[in-house]
Amino acid sequence: MKSVFSLSTGGSATEVSEKARRRRFTAEYKRRILREAETCTERGALGALLRREGLYSSHLTTWRAQVGSTELEALAPKRRGPQPKPVNPLSRELAETSRELAKWKKRAARAEALVELQKKVSQILGIALPSSEEDS
Repeated sequence: MKSVFSLSTGGSATEVSEKARRRRFTAEYKRRILREAETCTERGALGALLRREGLYSSHLTTWRAQVGSTELEALAPKRRGPQPKPVNPLSRELAETSRELAKWKKRAARAEALVELQKKVSQILGIALPSSEEDS
């Protein structure tokens, strides 16, 4: 449910959403604002532009640096967060082999435990078990 706080002042309503969203600017918008900023020669014109657009001077600084490096690629919005790493097929095979090895080790430990249990039961009951040398 979206919570909205409204104020009625002078006929305009102000909405405050529950969760803040990061603004994203297109390359065309950035380019247009930079062109407008370059044409601002009068005192206070740049500040008026920034207030009108709801921007900070740091936006202009960052965008100018991006334009200096590369034009369209730098102005396109960047995807945030860690970059996905390419999947190595050997690591997947290694993980699968490790799981299989762990399964076989568990199975071997269970078999050894059963053999030990059989030996103890035969000792308690007094039953002589054939030794492994007699089977071969």
